[in-house]
Amino acid sequence: MVNAYKRKKQPEVIRRALLDQAARITLEQGLSKVTFQAVADAVGVTKGGVMHHFSTKNALVLEAFNDAMAKFEAEVNAAMAEDPIKYGSFTRAYIDATISLGEKGQEEYDNQATLYVLMLGDSELRELWAKWANEQIKKHAETDNTETLCMVRLVADGIWLSDFSGIDIADKKSLRKRLIKMTQHDFDV
Repeated sequence: MVNAYKRKKQPEVIRRALLDQAARITLEQGLSKVTFQAVADAVGVTKGGVMHHFSTKNALVLEAFNDAMAKFEAEVNAAMAEDPIKYGSFTRAYIDATISLGEKGQEEYDNQATLYVLMLGDSELRELWAKWANEQIKKHAETDNTETLCMVRLVADGIWLSDFSGIDIADKKSLRKRLIKMTQHDFDV
């Protein structure tokens, strides 16, 4: 018997789709709703197809988190590369990657939201986030390790959390502008 249609295997395309759908389910329904079956149904593969790429749900979630982290870090690094002022460049890039003013595409916003939802929902992922953040602080100690810049990053996180939670922020654009201004001078001296 000859199979009338045989789909070409594309493991990297399937893996990408599995990660994207796990992230989407996390964002829309919460981490507890990420199951092999839910992800398989969303991608149009079997549960065994998901298990071929990820041996456990934790492995899938960890990979989705690492993927979101890599995208976030790439966004921060790209913004820093374009910043002509070294002092506060990491913090400005962090603000831009964290505070959405509607300028980002939905995919970028969803990526960041997924990162935070996963991190907030899992202690292991929070530890990975803390490790990354601490490494960035050490890496950019000469330009971004001041008390003021630390407060600015914490405020940016608070704005993001409020925004994600649906709490109205009267003038987010003005807040962002003030935070950016605080990164352009060394107020700690």
